[in-house]
Amino acid sequence: MYISEITTTIPENVKERVPLEQEVYKVFTKLGIKFERVDNEPASSMEECEEIGKVLDAPVRKDVFLCNQKKTTFFLLVMPDHKAFDTASFSKKLGVSHMSFASPEHMQEHIGCTPGSASVVGLLNDLDDYVQLIIDKEVAESEWFVCNTGINTTHLKFKTQDLLKKFLPYTHHRPRIVDL
Repeated sequence: MYISEITTTIPENVKERVPLEQEVYKVFTKLGIKFERVDNEPASSMEECEEIGKVLDAPVRKDVFLCNQKKTTFFLLVMPDHKAFDTASFSKKLGVSHMSFASPEHMQEHIGCTPGSASVVGLLNDLDDYVQLIIDKEVAESEWFVCNTGINTTHLKFKTQDLLKKFLPYTHHRPRIVDL
């Protein structure tokens, strides 16, 4: 798998990138969030993301987009790459019955991402605060956070505190921290 060298700058071809990725760089610049970036071949599995994490020296986080049975409540779960996801126990922990993976159409509508590219940065598209953000305690307590830019061919590493104290307040999302 191709993974570029690490850089700390916005891509030169940023205007050719998807709109969400363009917005991520604008917001990070505005908020003063420093990052390291790699470009890579499409990472469609957590095994491929593990390779990216080795280059960035921090694990890529697993993002899971879910909904309730009626498809009226949506959740973005951010968790460690090594933890298995169990829908039933997660549903019970949140007190939401019959939780399932949201459709690609709902994912696109609410966070502007497609399956395999779900990312916390997609909350920039959730202007109505429709999506509830759930972050695993282990992730919230880590020094570094790695995610894609809304497309699985670019990954950013930045301080988790910048996510929690700068980025999420900017998007008006208050995370619920849970111990999975």
